[in-house]
Amino acid sequence: MKKQTNSPALSGLLNRRQAFGLAATAAVGIVSGPSLHAAEKISAESKVKHGRIKQSVVPWCFKPMPEAELIADSARLGLKSVELIAPKFWPLLKQHGLACAIASSHGFAKGFAHTEEHAECITLLQTRIDECAAAGVPSVITFSGFRRGLSDEVATRNMIAGLKKIVGYAEKKKVTLCLEMLNSRVAVEMKGHPDYFCDDIDRSVEICRSIGSERLKVLFDIYHVQIMHGDVIARIKQHKDWIGHYHTAGNPGRNEIDDSQEINYRPIMKAIVETGYQGYVGQEFIPVRDKIASLAQAIELCDV
Repeated sequence: MKKQTNSPALSGLLNRRQAFGLAATAAVGIVSGPSLHAAEKISAESKVKHGRIKQSVVPWCFKPMPEAELIADSARLGLKSVELIAPKFWPLLKQHGLACAIASSHGFAKGFAHTEEHAECITLLQTRIDECAAAGVPSVITFSGFRRGLSDEVATRNMIAGLKKIVGYAEKKKVTLCLEMLNSRVAVEMKGHPDYFCDDIDRSVEICRSIGSERLKVLFDIYHVQIMHGDVIARIKQHKDWIGHYHTAGNPGRNEIDDSQEINYRPIMKAIVETGYQGYVGQEFIPVRDKIASLAQAIELCDV
């Protein structure tokens, strides 16, 4: 268990069950004036204040928390989005005033590095692009898949040929494909992906640059870039025109983004703002403490 870091957002945060209990009893008119005021104060202290970074959260790393519960918490904390969540939850997001910043698709196990996987990936992407266009979801994720013995030259050629088959459809529907770079160094499930082809941010950007579409960009995962390259701020500035989305997590461990790990997130968020970026930053760390308390702290750290 990691040591909890104190912050203004957490100093007054009640136990989540207490907070939700207050909200529930308030709904039926039982809570007294002072108690209701305390619940409102906690919510105000925990939520986004500056908003120069549009923050989102990814549900898979908060499991077993039900999606509906995470959606309600996210709205209370002032997030703008819950992303990579199944389309069946998109109406619920809308009810809470939230967007889905980026949609899931074919998963990282298959991708465009292998020509025999192109047809399946394209079929899934077309379906998801249609759903995104209808619901106003701006982006959909895509992946290279694994190298499995391919050379850089062959896999890159396959990537470009395959993505060219779908990018025109994304342009027509005004949905942006975001190619995610993942680290190949960490051999722990969902913390690293040995043999993943697009494990280099420069290579990933060059693939997008070679295709040259405004509807194909990279998903710049700060955690993965730190592991493979470092120089995160320099690379953000270098590749700013090709970045369509960001993800966060602490390194090592892919846990909280506080001072228990090595990435200094506040300067990184300031650098992102300075590039003029208008998209979303998704919190994708795996909490080892109270999930919502950790999310509130991450929100505060990134709210520059």
